[in-house]
Amino acid sequence: MIFDLSRTNSIANTFIAEMRDETIQKDSMRFRKNLERLGEFFAYEISKSLTYTEIETQTPLGIAKSKILKEQPVLATILRAGLPMQQGLLNVFDKADCAFITAYRKTKKSGDFIIQMEHISAPDLEGKTVILVDPMLATGLSMVLCAKELINRYKIEKLHIVAAIASTEGIKHVRANLPKADLWLGAIDEEMTSKSYIVPGLGDAGDLAFGIKS
Repeated sequence: MIFDLSRTNSIANTFIAEMRDETIQKDSMRFRKNLERLGEFFAYEISKSLTYTEIETQTPLGIAKSKILKEQPVLATILRAGLPMQQGLLNVFDKADCAFITAYRKTKKSGDFIIQMEHISAPDLEGKTVILVDPMLATGLSMVLCAKELINRYKIEKLHIVAAIASTEGIKHVRANLPKADLWLGAIDEEMTSKSYIVPGLGDAGDLAFGIKS
């Protein structure tokens, strides 16, 4: 399943527009906030697909029946750019455990790059629903590498992938390698540069959120 926010009339599209805007995105605090708000939006949408159980709550005037989540998902992010979106998800799934993955592009002298994954810090994901977030789904290589590592370590029940901007090439790569995962995307762009940056995209999400890395 692929959910494409840009195909819906939603206030959340404003967050995407502001993140793309080369003037507005210079305000790093607002950029982070928009990523966070987008994470909250996707948490709400994903919550519709989860399992619920009915409870009875004592009010001052009687008993109210409500449906609550049967189990909280685990919220995983690829550092560092994914942190604000993960926080947005955590604002909604406020009892969820979190997982953190360190992965980055390691560029060769030729200009080509490989995805280097160094560290995973995660709770027990056995039988869990996992939401894995990274703002930019470009080639899809890092997303597939990180997701497969989690899947190889644990018997995950369900995987949801969240990204603010995705390329068509990246989507194809993820669908080919993670066919059971649901994708929740803010927008889908057709092009990528020779260095695998999405066009029109928005630039480097990590740098915009936390400062230019050396």
